[in-house]
Amino acid sequence: MTAADKAAAARAARDRLAADVATGPTRTAVTLRQIFARFWRHPSPWMILAVLAAALAWRVAEGGWTLADLRAPALLVAAFPALEWVVHVFVLHWRPRRIAGLTIDTELARDHRRHHADPRDTPLVFIPWRSLTLVIAAYSTAALLAFPRLGEALTFIGAVAAAGLLYEWTHYAIHSDYRPRGRLYRAVWRNHRLHHYKNEHYWFTVTTAGTADRLLRTYPDPATVPTSATARNLHAAA
Repeated sequence: MTAADKAAAARAARDRLAADVATGPTRTAVTLRQIFARFWRHPSPWMILAVLAAALAWRVAEGGWTLADLRAPALLVAAFPALEWVVHVFVLHWRPRRIAGLTIDTELARDHRRHHADPRDTPLVFIPWRSLTLVIAAYSTAALLAFPRLGEALTFIGAVAAAGLLYEWTHYAIHSDYRPRGRLYRAVWRNHRLHHYKNEHYWFTVTTAGTADRLLRTYPDPATVPTSATARNLHAAA
């Protein structure tokens, strides 16, 4: 990339950031139906939906439903805010490290740093498909080996896929031009914007507001938190 290309990319990023920060007439208003249609233009929602559909179809064919099938989904719902927090803090905000002369980094962490640098770059909102492929393979294999019954494993795989689809949709909606209306969505939207534009060390949950963040002490009063100089440049010296 030439110096001119880099300068043009930087200007485009600044313009997208200004559009995202804007809350008045300069911010483009779109409908929920419009952003829902745009959501499906990206690969990760289709990948997750395919896993969900396959798991459900296989589960129905397997039969043998019992109350135990509710155990894993119930635990997942209860634990999901904390799991989301842990992944955000320790995976997405991973700081590259050099060990034995090798730099240890991941595509998820690299793309997340790029996402913070330019929150309006839509493809960076989504889980990269290569990493998603590995995640799907890993958790599906683990479920098939860990659960005592195939039916329970399939139920769990489907539940995780449903949670993943909810995450992708919520994250995309927050970064779109759709203006929040409902009280719950406004709270989620506000928290994630604070994470990006106020201070990247707080407000780590995406699909819920004030759940795991309250428990893990990353839900301060915004008025008491300084605006971070590194929210757009993770791990840089302030």
